[in-house]
Amino acid sequence: MKKLKSISSAAIALAAFAFAHSALAQETLVINSFGGSYEETHRKLVITPFEEMYNVKVEVVTAYSADALAQLRAQKDNPQFDVVHFSGGLEHAAAAEDLLDAIKPEELSNYGQMYDFAVAGIGEGIGPTYSTAVIGLLYNTDEAKPAPTSWKDLGNEAYANHVLITDAASNTYGLLGFLMMNQVAGGSLDDIEPGLGFVKGLLPTSTVVSKSPEIQQNFAQGNAWIAPYAQDYAHTLTKAGLPVKFVQPEEGGVLAPITVNLVKGSKKRDLALKFIDFSIRAEASQGWAEALRYTPTNKTVELSGDVASEVVYGEEAVAKLVTFDANKIAANRAGWNEAWARAIAK
Repeated sequence: MKKLKSISSAAIALAAFAFAHSALAQETLVINSFGGSYEETHRKLVITPFEEMYNVKVEVVTAYSADALAQLRAQKDNPQFDVVHFSGGLEHAAAAEDLLDAIKPEELSNYGQMYDFAVAGIGEGIGPTYSTAVIGLLYNTDEAKPAPTSWKDLGNEAYANHVLITDAASNTYGLLGFLMMNQVAGGSLDDIEPGLGFVKGLLPTSTVVSKSPEIQQNFAQGNAWIAPYAQDYAHTLTKAGLPVKFVQPEEGGVLAPITVNLVKGSKKRDLALKFIDFSIRAEASQGWAEALRYTPTNKTVELSGDVASEVVYGEEAVAKLVTFDANKIAANRAGWNEAWARAIAK
């Protein structure tokens, strides 16, 4: 009996040692995410299943894009992140400052499933776009009749006094919407005067807001019937019980990419690449569309029902999406902000 107890104790000790050794040996990958419900979805679609598949620990630092970029700059000589997520085009700034590492197509098993725009910059350090918001037109289906089909419809007299414009100086979605109005009006990133003129023409019968909650408030109160903004926010309004629908205008919608990037100098490069590859698989891309109404960037994704009708989806629709040069936007943003302020001043 004593011998049996001795063997049992030894087995328990051995198991405990093995468990402790396994825990110590478990690799850790450090990433950022954006907090709140976004991070909850991120964990469900990517982070937790990745941990389970590869028996690793993913340490998540809640940091929005500007904060993440600031941390990368501060840590350049000794990076603490292995993978960093960006929205708002800041991956271009990070790549230009040599903070991100290039990725070869053969390093991503899902590379061949991606739309071209989603992997266009990986050789320069700009990570794959794993999901994307699309900027188009939100409209009240009860009041906005006929339904809008063009960016030019913002000037339709049928919507007078019910047009909502988002501030281009303080809101990224507002800026992208303005740049699309500018393009449709005949302008370019080198000439925004046509867009400013178009907006000035809208101002007498429109309202300018700066934050997304103000958009919901104006639609709820009946002040807004139409607004340039993102398809994922249309879903937010619909969930709130408002009769709002998103449409990609005939001239196209604007891409607002969300990217997953390899940090230069990461000591976990191979594991980081696995995480990036895991992030762009079809299941995750589909999950982002279903949960938050982001456009899939993996072209093998198949959507159905309400999701398919509320999201810019499929090769034909994706081919109409417009991308503006993030580096040129960054270089001109300060001057544009001043011009915008003068244009909307009353």
